[in-house]
Amino acid sequence: MTSVPKTQRVARIQLVAILFLTIAGVINYIDRSALSIANTTIREEMHITPTEMGWLLSAFSLAYAFSQLPVGALLDRFGARMMLGFGMFFWSVAQAACGMVNSLSTFLVSRAVLGVAEAPLFPAGAKVISEWYNLKERGTPTGIFVASSCIGPCIAPPLLTVIMLTVGWRWMFIITGILGVMLAIGWYLIYRNRNEVTLTPEDKQYLDAGERFTDTEKKITGREWRGLFTHATTWGMLLGFMGVIYMVWLYLTWLPGYLEHARGLSLARTGWVVAIPYIFGMVGMVVAGRVVDMLANRGISVINSRKWPVCLGLLGGAAFTVPAIFTTSTTLAVGYICLAMFFINLASAACWTMATVIVPKRQVASLGSIQNCGGYFGGSLAPIITGAIVERTGVYDNALLVSAGIAVLAAAVYFVLVRKPLPDDSTASDIHQEANNYDVSR
Repeated sequence: MTSVPKTQRVARIQLVAILFLTIAGVINYIDRSALSIANTTIREEMHITPTEMGWLLSAFSLAYAFSQLPVGALLDRFGARMMLGFGMFFWSVAQAACGMVNSLSTFLVSRAVLGVAEAPLFPAGAKVISEWYNLKERGTPTGIFVASSCIGPCIAPPLLTVIMLTVGWRWMFIITGILGVMLAIGWYLIYRNRNEVTLTPEDKQYLDAGERFTDTEKKITGREWRGLFTHATTWGMLLGFMGVIYMVWLYLTWLPGYLEHARGLSLARTGWVVAIPYIFGMVGMVVAGRVVDMLANRGISVINSRKWPVCLGLLGGAAFTVPAIFTTSTTLAVGYICLAMFFINLASAACWTMATVIVPKRQVASLGSIQNCGGYFGGSLAPIITGAIVERTGVYDNALLVSAGIAVLAAAVYFVLVRKPLPDDSTASDIHQEANNYDVSR
């Protein structure tokens, strides 16, 4: 742990930031999950085929993925307060609009707008954590924040199922949209970026302890942004996260349908059973944050303290997905899926902790968004491929095997390519001065 004490003022700012980010993440994933929860009901009412539903589910993730690159650069230019505030407001409006659609085409547009507007959340969270936590304490808050991506889907099935059965699927979308608008207003009024706060020398000493780069006032340039793509580490993070989110998105979008059709559960029972794997996923993310900080504070390099959990999580996710296919017991299948969700979400959290430490603060959102772009390009393929396989074969087995294979491949790519932090072109000599702190052999 750092020997520099944390002031009460910084501790309060950290608490407010993490509370807002986590609640935003929960609502974000409740909004994403709504279509999956209402999958069967909407397909029947609107006469949508499994393949069309696959495209509808992917409209969000495709728009989300391709919005990441410009959003990351804008976050590093304008800060998380404005970008996340506006993003929350517009995604909530799009969510409410999903409850008012009358055709597949308007549904596709609403889901695509939802994807664009939700794009700032996780890069913004990475940026906020890099600004308000010092280098060796970022794992735990990152784990807590990204755990919202499991808390939301955990809460969503029982909550949204009750709302849907009570007032219908259309009001389910509208109600969740209203909640998001309220949160967006609160975030913009209360949160402040680091450069909007007057810090004491003690505050700065704590926040910048262990940093290679302490110039927090500079803005990322176009040359620096393009330069991120010239490093193997960037491509390793992008491709590795693609494997993580492919499996995450497969379970997020098709797990309710799998339990209903392949395992014979009723809609009401599915709403409760689907929540269980997300509890395990949430635990995996919190554990990842703690493990990353523990390894970093025991002298493991910031690269390896994150890379090892990522690779372990990907391999574990694959290892427990496969037996879920072949067991005839629904209870065992759910148990295996729970363990798969623990490991794949452990990998997801560790990926985000990597983005907070291997570039200067002014580049964190840009690198995080590049990683997220790759992740959600993979994520956008999962519903399409799964829908096509299910429509062609009538079963989910091959779709789950494909997911496991992609996870193993992603682990190998991440292990080989992610080897060293990215340089700051404006202060390249600093890297040599701090090389021992980032030596990947440790």
